[in-house]
Amino acid sequence: MTKAEAQKRRRIEKLKKVINYHRYLYHVHDRQEISEAALDSLKKELFDLEQLFPALITPDSPTQRVGGRPLEKFEKIRHPYPMLSFNDAFSEQDMKDWLERISKLLTAKERSRIDFFCELKIDGLAIELIYKQGILKVGSTRGDGIIGEDVTQNLKTIEAIPLKLEKFKIQSRPFIKERDEIPPQVVVRGEVFISKKEFERINREQRKKGASLFANPRNMAAGSIRQLDPQITSQRNLDSYAYELITNLGPAFTKASAGKLQTHEEKHQILKALGFKTNPHNKYCKSLKEVFEFHKASQKIREKLSYEIDGIVVIINSNKIFERLGVVGKSPRGAIAYKFPLKQATTIIEDIIIQVGRTGALTPVAILKPVQVGGVTISRATLHNEEEIRKLGVKIGDTVIVGRAGDVIPDILKVLPALRTGKEKKFRMPEKCPACGSIIVKPPGGEVVWRCPNLKCSAKLREYFYHFVSKGAFDIPGLGPKIVDKLIDAALVSDPADLFKLETGDLLSLEGFAEKSAKNLIEAIQLSRGKIQLSKFIYALGIRNVGEETSIDLAEHFSIRGGPSAQGGLASGWASLEKLKKASLEDLQKVMDIGPVVAGNISDWFSQKSNLEFLEKLKKAGIKIENPFVLPEGQRKPEKKKLLGKIFVLTGSLEAMTRDRAKEKIRLMGGEVSESVSKKTDFLVAGKEPGLTKVSKAKEFGIKMIKEKEFLQLID
Repeated sequence: MTKAEAQKRRRIEKLKKVINYHRYLYHVHDRQEISEAALDSLKKELFDLEQLFPALITPDSPTQRVGGRPLEKFEKIRHPYPMLSFNDAFSEQDMKDWLERISKLLTAKERSRIDFFCELKIDGLAIELIYKQGILKVGSTRGDGIIGEDVTQNLKTIEAIPLKLEKFKIQSRPFIKERDEIPPQVVVRGEVFISKKEFERINREQRKKGASLFANPRNMAAGSIRQLDPQITSQRNLDSYAYELITNLGPAFTKASAGKLQTHEEKHQILKALGFKTNPHNKYCKSLKEVFEFHKASQKIREKLSYEIDGIVVIINSNKIFERLGVVGKSPRGAIAYKFPLKQATTIIEDIIIQVGRTGALTPVAILKPVQVGGVTISRATLHNEEEIRKLGVKIGDTVIVGRAGDVIPDILKVLPALRTGKEKKFRMPEKCPACGSIIVKPPGGEVVWRCPNLKCSAKLREYFYHFVSKGAFDIPGLGPKIVDKLIDAALVSDPADLFKLETGDLLSLEGFAEKSAKNLIEAIQLSRGKIQLSKFIYALGIRNVGEETSIDLAEHFSIRGGPSAQGGLASGWASLEKLKKASLEDLQKVMDIGPVVAGNISDWFSQKSNLEFLEKLKKAGIKIENPFVLPEGQRKPEKKKLLGKIFVLTGSLEAMTRDRAKEKIRLMGGEVSESVSKKTDFLVAGKEPGLTKVSKAKEFGIKMIKEKEFLQLID
């Protein structure tokens, strides 16, 4: 027997011992130390080894028991209202924390009335359906939540989606009466998915053709909806459930006052009455205890269902309370995705390397023996920091359980010490930055993360470059990490400001660049210089803990309002940035959701000489920052704040200007803009196809409604 065979024999023996131990715990003591998915992964490894060495198979072996980016060819569709995404929870404690957070925003009476409606979270593709005069006119994908793809013809092939809205009675309760008219426009949202059986059938056909297989049912559903030929979509036997009714159907459709649907549960009843297929497993829950029971019950039936689910969606049932809670970032406060436990597998840590981020943070990253988890091959997982490694007890060479948080992010959950051979190595944090050799430091304040203090560290520079040109920042098409690496390696750039000095000829010496491709990239770079929103510019600076949402809040708070600055036009955004630069810690903490730590990071960034020199370099490169609160160049600054103290809500589309431009005008004239109608609202500006909910509320509160013509006279 060779040395390699002897090592495999020892591995097989250890695997058998560990698998039998966990089988004993589960079947004899009804107790688990690792998940069934992790145990199955160990069994799979044992089976594969035994297939390589059949002579090592023994009768007592456990194996011997009987037993999305939208396609350019699709038309882009703007959603009438943003399609928001949910924040995630993974435990009962997460759910309790969520309820505690939102309860603080409500009155005692509202808190006493909180109840829930729970839906199975289907692993499919979110869609929006727009019916006009009762007929399906537009069907679209979620896209980025604001803009989706028009896939109407493909969605029409799905039998579960009605082409025409009907009026039915639900049980004994006539939600819709024969005399009632369906509103001119009805907006419905739902999920498109494919059954497990159909998924397997199509993959079998793909295999016979020698074509690539779909990783999971969601990918197959998304791929089917994005087929350019509807005939292909029709052959996939897709299914769909409706879960959200955006349109308010008026007083005739519900017993609620002013035609307002009172609960989310009622929305599902109305959807069913209109002819939509709704999930029969969805359930009303009076308390969080009942939510936990529903979550557990759903997990139990997960494998029996004909489709994939990865958790439940928990929604505040009262529509009034849900709307009052509002939105934070891109997620509604009044709903959360309560996910099932992580999908897990076992693998081996082959090495631990250090990754240097753009802020200098040194992050240990585990290099894994590639393993499939939830249909995706994982070869790396972050270990976060030195404390996390110590807590887990991880060594190089260890067998570990790896999962994907929310079925997405790779995470090491547990070490299996019983499988150690004695050759595992303890990991030690380096004393110096692996990229530049600088002595690493831990900033004061009890921080657990080691950092490279060198402002010119090559690794930090690369990561910062990647961030600067990424989506959400300058977003330069065609300029990804690989090209950034080539530019840095060829010494064509030393910081992102150098990008704007590049000429076509500079790129021709780089591998993979011809004259046309070089010209296209230079044009893209120059185009990004011409106009960038203030919030995107702030985000591009890469200030620690300042993400996209915080950047928007900072831009809103520190924008110079009231017209062009002395610098004029778009350049006035630099004046707003100057205001942010000079802000005190106290001023910064007045911005929503900014505390002392983030305020300190912002202040520190603007106090560093190298950063100020970088800003000056960008300014000299001709970067134009767009201030959303500044009138275009040449327009007269309004002399009188004639709308001072007035609160406006806009609904429907305007002909003379965009809604963003209208909001800008209102703010410039001293007014305020709100997204929802309340008793404090002064005017509801109603354009074409106004939202019935806002109109209904305005009537209820006696708010003055004005048409676009009156609004234009008001701001003249």
